[in-house]
Amino acid sequence: MQVTVENVSDIKKKIHIEIPREEVSKELDSAYNDLKKKAKIKGYRPGKVPRSVLERLFKKDVHSDVVQNLVQNSFPQALQETDLMVIDTSDIDTPELDPDSDFKYNATVELKPQLPEVEFKGLEIKKTEYKVSDGEIDAQVEMLRKHLAEYPMITEDRPTAEGDFLTIDYEGYINGEPYPPVSLTENHAITIGDKSFTEAFDKELVGMKPGDTKEITVTFPEDHSNGDLAGREITFKVLLKEIKEEILPPVDDEFAKKFGKFETLADLRAEIENNLRQGYDKRTNQEMQEQIFTKLLETEFEVPDVMVRHELDEIAKDTEHRFAQNGLSMEQLGLTREILDQQYRSVAEQQARRHLLLNKIIEQENLEVTDEELDAEYEKLSEMIGQPLDFIKKFYKENPGKQDGFKIALLEKNAVDLIINHATVETVAPEEKTGDEKAGDESEAIVEP
Repeated sequence: MQVTVENVSDIKKKIHIEIPREEVSKELDSAYNDLKKKAKIKGYRPGKVPRSVLERLFKKDVHSDVVQNLVQNSFPQALQETDLMVIDTSDIDTPELDPDSDFKYNATVELKPQLPEVEFKGLEIKKTEYKVSDGEIDAQVEMLRKHLAEYPMITEDRPTAEGDFLTIDYEGYINGEPYPPVSLTENHAITIGDKSFTEAFDKELVGMKPGDTKEITVTFPEDHSNGDLAGREITFKVLLKEIKEEILPPVDDEFAKKFGKFETLADLRAEIENNLRQGYDKRTNQEMQEQIFTKLLETEFEVPDVMVRHELDEIAKDTEHRFAQNGLSMEQLGLTREILDQQYRSVAEQQARRHLLLNKIIEQENLEVTDEELDAEYEKLSEMIGQPLDFIKKFYKENPGKQDGFKIALLEKNAVDLIINHATVETVAPEEKTGDEKAGDESEAIVEP
């Protein structure tokens, strides 16, 4: 067998493999001899069917099987001869078999990039020192009050106003015909002013009374998150059923006890503060990591397609999971896998670069995960997901692939910690936060009842 390597790029090669005609003949002879023993052909005794008859009847199938065997037997040996660090075989090009010629085929493979040693010590990075304010804790308490709010129906005869809580039925129409993506929905809760449909929709609800019906025409923006609604003019037929008022509970020790593990309001506020601080610690670490990777990834290098595809798969799984938690699907939002791949390819490539960079640091610094570290991480995971430690250990022991992934994630975390420990860190005050950022911080501190 002859093996030659054609250079396509630093991480992609085309391997040309040539198998002598003699070996091809041996494979064909073996295939036909096996077939001869099993073939049942009318007019011939078992094992006595001439090869010419077998070739006439089964040539295509036999040639296909022989090609498969030749590739399966020769390709691993060819890879061994090339001494390439192959991480994926993206394409094997096999021609039709010619019994009178050498069998030649090509395989395109992707290699793990060979990165130079990473100079990570002495990086200059900034660490933002976030502090939890009383105002943030107050905002969280207010959100918890709303979570326990009661909404009795208003009995007085009055029209709706800004801020009212309503119960409505609605159905969407386009050109007078029902539009399935907004089919009849009954007993839908909506607050005037929260813009859950659009601001224009909310304004049209003002002034209605229970029992009133109204047609509200809304033109949704082109960039609306729901592809079935984006850019469309939809007429909603709305029935107002009830107007409700919001009654919030008083903020005291009894309020705190409704959330289970707290005896006093001070205990509840302390837990909120702790959750906010953990969120800030996570944010600080993420910001430091972004600075690290921005500096270390200034030098461009090729990333194998197989790694990018893997990252895109993970992004798609995460996206579908988040939508499912909210009772939505990608189809409902007008998203396809192709659209996601286009939108997030650059993100996937960057994430793959980070993994390769960290892997290089792990190799050059000889980082390893000790049994003690692994057990400690298992304990953290057990507490986080509320599963017994023995269950966690058994799961990973029975799933070696997932355990390897768990270890790699821990090694990467250790590599990041190593970089930070060898960096020159300047502590700075946070920049003024926008309203959206504040809302994001608050979401990390929710205490479940």
